[in-house]
Amino acid sequence: MSDSAPGATGLKLTNTLTRTKELFQPIDPDNVRMYVCGPTVYDFAHIGNARPVIVFDVLYRLLRHLYGAEHVTYVRNITDVDDKINARALRDYPDLPLNEAIAKVTKRTADQFHEDVAALGCLEPDHEPRATAHVPGMIEMIGTLLERGHAYEAQGEVLFDTASMPGYGGLSKRKLDEQMAGARIAVDAHKKNPGDFVLWKQSSAEEPGWDSPWGRGRPGWHIECSVMSAHHLGAVFDIHGGGLDLIFPHHENEIAQSCCAHGTDKMANYWLHNGFVQVEGKKMSKSEGNFFTIHELLHEETFGGRKWPGEVLRLAMLMTHYREPIDFSVRKLEEAESLLAKWPDVIETEKEPSRDVLAALTDDLNTPGAIQALHALAHEAAKNSAALETYSATAALLGVGPVKADISGLDTGSIEARIAERLDHLKAKNFAEADRIRDELAAEGIQLKDGKDPETGERITTWELKR
Repeated sequence: MSDSAPGATGLKLTNTLTRTKELFQPIDPDNVRMYVCGPTVYDFAHIGNARPVIVFDVLYRLLRHLYGAEHVTYVRNITDVDDKINARALRDYPDLPLNEAIAKVTKRTADQFHEDVAALGCLEPDHEPRATAHVPGMIEMIGTLLERGHAYEAQGEVLFDTASMPGYGGLSKRKLDEQMAGARIAVDAHKKNPGDFVLWKQSSAEEPGWDSPWGRGRPGWHIECSVMSAHHLGAVFDIHGGGLDLIFPHHENEIAQSCCAHGTDKMANYWLHNGFVQVEGKKMSKSEGNFFTIHELLHEETFGGRKWPGEVLRLAMLMTHYREPIDFSVRKLEEAESLLAKWPDVIETEKEPSRDVLAALTDDLNTPGAIQALHALAHEAAKNSAALETYSATAALLGVGPVKADISGLDTGSIEARIAERLDHLKAKNFAEADRIRDELAAEGIQLKDGKDPETGERITTWELKR
């Protein structure tokens, strides 16, 4: 923990479990533990998926500053077994055996997710478990739930008995007799209660499956996170995060499984949820034509007729408090871009971040207030080197700000030649070859930015190293 930081007792977080802003007190200050639900890798991540990744990246950075990087453990999972993945695999690779098709879908989607969130300036989590690697642990937890009377078998499935847990509904504040089946829950006659949810379901010969005491099958969605979080963080840990849409049924059901299997009254002490994302004032949906993936925003001229750098997307997200709904718009992106244009490049420094920014962040991640304070600091940073160092340390805490890349050691001549070759392909409308060169450079950490020469109007391309 840094000497000038406000300290562990200065951090306050709004806990969904209690609906109040609470002082954060870790179970063990030497190992602060956070779990955040990651992507289900059946499709490229959209801008709504980007919000929790960015929000909890800021919290991760803040915790590392307050407690020391070696004293924080951040786990974000990948769900790679799910019926949506099966459906996408059948659609995209109808000529392949299903398991081969699934492998292709999950690899392509997970790789793209990693590339996208890196472009958004997000640090890698300490652990990124995949559901398929933890199926034996899921089978074990399901067996425990059956032994303790919290689950039952019916028509080839194992279901959690929601009536067996007196505190069920505590996170979402829903009473059991008012429960309606939520996302991914089918209301069937074999359930004791409509809200009972699947822990294990049968798999056909073609579907992915694992041998279990209840036959060959696959796990339900909720059991995955209960097992992966316990494996890396223990039965009870500090912070569990995700989007507002996960409160019910996913997080509610995680709590039910984990508490009943481990005999605890809590799964995590603090539950944090970010608000929804709208696009240009409307709910994001493909039918509305306002559904955008992170990849599209970064690489295609689909939103506002142009591409948007990752640092602009990140800053735009952080300009709204994480618990509030956000209207993701071209105007907001232009505002973020305008701010970044006024800020100096971030340099490497060991200096402590601004106390004003820390005060904002430790008050329930008040990123709008932090950005306002950072903007004032950026003005001072243009005048003297000491302020530049404080500004740089502060920008790094938020993961924002323009970064002057170190290009020493790069073969810049080769890069420029390939960019020129790409421009020739674009002029010839050979878009496939142009995209190939762009993707090759991106894989090497070179990000291209297309624009127009202000005098001739011709396309020009500049490049920079990705952060």
